[in-house]
Amino acid sequence: MYFKSFCRKNPQTNLLDGYYRLVESYRNAEGRICHRIMLNIGFLGELKVEQLNPIQRRLTNLISGKPDIFDDPDPIVNQYVAFYWRRLVSEKKVDISQDNPQNAQNLIDVKTLTHKQVRELGGEWLGFQCLDQLGLGQFLASLGWSEEHIQLSLTQIVSRAVYPASELKTVRLIKENSAICALSGYPVERLTKDKLYENALRLYGVKDALERYLSRRTNELFDLKDKIVLYDLTNSYFEGTKPGSSLAQYGRSKEKRRDAKLVVLALVTNQEGFLKYSSILEGNMSDSKTLLDMVDKLRIETAQITRKATVVLDAGVATEENLQVLQEKGYNYVCVSRRKAEPVGNPETYPAQAHLSRQGQKLTLRRIVDGKSGDYFLQVSSEGKKAKEAAMKSQFESRFEEELNKIKQSLSKKHGVKQADKVHQRIGRAKQKYPSASKYYQIQTSTNNQGLIEDLSWIKDDQQANSELGQYLLRTNLDVESEATLWDIYNTIREIESTFRCLKTDLDLRPIYHKNDESTKAHLHLALLAYWLVNTIRYQLKAKGITHSWTEIVRIASTQKLVTSQAKNKLDQIVQIKACSQPEEKLDAIYKALDYKPIPFNPKKSVGHKPESKNEQASVKQIIMDD
Repeated sequence: MYFKSFCRKNPQTNLLDGYYRLVESYRNAEGRICHRIMLNIGFLGELKVEQLNPIQRRLTNLISGKPDIFDDPDPIVNQYVAFYWRRLVSEKKVDISQDNPQNAQNLIDVKTLTHKQVRELGGEWLGFQCLDQLGLGQFLASLGWSEEHIQLSLTQIVSRAVYPASELKTVRLIKENSAICALSGYPVERLTKDKLYENALRLYGVKDALERYLSRRTNELFDLKDKIVLYDLTNSYFEGTKPGSSLAQYGRSKEKRRDAKLVVLALVTNQEGFLKYSSILEGNMSDSKTLLDMVDKLRIETAQITRKATVVLDAGVATEENLQVLQEKGYNYVCVSRRKAEPVGNPETYPAQAHLSRQGQKLTLRRIVDGKSGDYFLQVSSEGKKAKEAAMKSQFESRFEEELNKIKQSLSKKHGVKQADKVHQRIGRAKQKYPSASKYYQIQTSTNNQGLIEDLSWIKDDQQANSELGQYLLRTNLDVESEATLWDIYNTIREIESTFRCLKTDLDLRPIYHKNDESTKAHLHLALLAYWLVNTIRYQLKAKGITHSWTEIVRIASTQKLVTSQAKNKLDQIVQIKACSQPEEKLDAIYKALDYKPIPFNPKKSVGHKPESKNEQASVKQIIMDD
């Protein structure tokens, strides 16, 4: 109900004034919206216009059987609510008996109450709000995308983050398990795997524009400066032979899958883990050959501040040629050195400095000025790394000596291998199998008059082997005064390692089943878009002290569901309510840390007549959308 005013002449003031009526809206049998006058209120008198809203709200609640628990703080409002309600009852405008159809409609038979269509909501609602925070839908609209394609893109990216799976399995998950379409608005009945394939290719078609936009957007959202950028590569393997593919090639697999063809993914990120640029390369592309093509793209595709950025590299990329190119392009670099330093000057000029890592491990940092390049080298000695390398060294040495003992025992056997060339071949194979251990051994053989080897002995240089344990060199062209500063800059590379770990573990980047190269690129690009969502959420949570992995966040969010409940009321009608469950304590803490809404929409209620067929769902006619 609501108050409706008409302009009339007030006989008391002899002036034009508002004449009010209390009106109710209803829908007639033909479906048209009509109005009926419940009360003629007349001129307001002492009543103010702003007092009408609480009066009409409370009268509506009284008629629908939902009286307010507390009175309004305004006594005049309470007085007029009671007065108008008595008039409605006395003039028989409302029925307050128990047989009132409105009351009967709200009386539910608990025995008929059922719950069905339970759908996952929490992870989807987190992801959907994150994409809204990034403004992805608005950006795609600015490219001229249709509303349907935008809705499908949001559906696909969120689903890829929450349920990393194939297109066929994703369709099944969305239709049977997920409430993402209720959030995005995409008609779930129209979803097919072919549409997901097509849309992934459509998103890959605007890859560069998307990366530029998301890079700028995250910088603006979180006030990032991109003073340090990280560059590294990983690879993923294919299932199948991939005949005719130029992208799938045999190479050095990081997962030790020598039997499978690979594709290389090169990423540039900032120290907060947000992507700056990505490139998909052939599987046989070596780490050291990729940086030259990426330097100019990095300058063009990312924010201008990165022109003065410090690029942090792993040892596999830090060749002399690559470092020279970075220097010529105006970049500073920090990397693990691939060669030993050639110190000049007095080494005592820069004494060793004690330092603690983030994990509390003891480190020793010592600056070295290189005479060959003039670069700043930092010798890092780690007790934890030393213990780990010592254990590995001991294991490899024992295996290498076991190989040597087998060769030596063969010399004393009747039909053993004694020919000099064959014995040296066996020694060579053992050295090739254990190169890190064999380089510290001096192996000697003694030959008899017949040219056969009769004895084999070896000496291990323990002093040299132990002196290099736990040590490595960092190299930079930066002019930094503190050894600890250079160490901290290099350790930002852990962020890109975390990126690869998230992509491969949480977002299930491997293996790849697609047959053609374009679908492979679209598959990898979709995973990167899902990673934008994941890192945006995790970056904000880490700032609030919540350091969960993405898998753990999805697990926590899975406690929130979208549930459809159905029962019969006193009028033998089917009452159906679709509602979201309240977030549990841990999920509620995540919503608050992100400043996201905990519930996407209010309960939706439908009322219909008793169905004549078995298909009750088809006979429920929706009357109330938001109750």
